[in-house]
Amino acid sequence: MAKHYVNLPLTKDVIETLATGDQVYLSGEIYTARDQGHIRLIELLSSGNELPVSLRNETIYYVGPAPTPPGKVIGSCGPTTSYRMDGLTRPLLEAGLLGMIGKGKRNAEVIDAIVEYGAVYFQAIGGAGALLASCVVRQEVIAFDDLGPEAFRRLTVRDFPVIVAIDCRGNDIFNR
Repeated sequence: MAKHYVNLPLTKDVIETLATGDQVYLSGEIYTARDQGHIRLIELLSSGNELPVSLRNETIYYVGPAPTPPGKVIGSCGPTTSYRMDGLTRPLLEAGLLGMIGKGKRNAEVIDAIVEYGAVYFQAIGGAGALLASCVVRQEVIAFDDLGPEAFRRLTVRDFPVIVAIDCRGNDIFNR
């Protein structure tokens, strides 16, 4: 297992260097979306409308942050269980998404799509939402503000700790 410091957005060259089990520290911009945000993004794609941002080479973190305490950038922001997005993943990968951050296993269809599109699935530490929030240096709502915690946000992160759970070759940390 290797340790990587990765500046975002992701590139195929960087993704190809990552292997299941590697520790990665992400710096740059990531986006947040959970179930309802994914549904709205896919509705936009399906209707031929523009997305709020291009997903090309981007990373989505499956999170709905807690309310922001006074003097903080963001509230606790631990990962959401990823399988809830499994049926909503392929269209976003087709739109250029390269990275996903969550917790837990992904189904075979998602693993196949990760391989097909040369993407990567990162595991964030469940139960460590306060630690993860300390890595967020800026946040802004980009779209779907009416969804509250599930709004589509842009986070600027510094040394955000994740583990490669499924690499671009389909190696899966849960099936070793």
